[in-house]
Amino acid sequence: MNPVMHTIVVGILSYLVLIIVLRLSGKRTLSKWNAFDFVTTIALGSILATALTSTQVSLAQSVTAFIVIVMLQFVITFTSVRSRGVLKLIKSQPTLLLFKGQYRLEAMQRERVAKAEILAAIREKGMADVEQVHAVVLETDGAFSVIGTAGDQDSALEGVEGVSNR
Repeated sequence: MNPVMHTIVVGILSYLVLIIVLRLSGKRTLSKWNAFDFVTTIALGSILATALTSTQVSLAQSVTAFIVIVMLQFVITFTSVRSRGVLKLIKSQPTLLLFKGQYRLEAMQRERVAKAEILAAIREKGMADVEQVHAVVLETDGAFSVIGTAGDQDSALEGVEGVSNR
């Protein structure tokens, strides 16, 4: 088969197989990214690119590689919800950046977050005053969570780095 026809046939078949494998693997595969999800996505993209451009790699090899990566992702995420150690290995901990009106400068420096980014996240939540904010958390996927005035307990902050356990 000539290289152009190979690319067309393998491209169509690889694309269809990738969609099927991703659908079978569940929503977690397509969720917001943390570092582990990013690596998985890059690996899948690399496999697809190789399948499309290399006549040295068969469709069966590409499909096998897709399945191996998605199965590894499934096994690791399945294990991570059952094992705190595995979860800590693959996922970072959310970090408290602002708490009760006080910027946590050490955490901001460690996470490379500027005050302007925190203020932007607060504004995105429709708040005009930092005093309206109980906490700002940098989540494991890089998003900011802005928590308005709090109740008696900080239960939503459980597991966040920088919050003392009571």
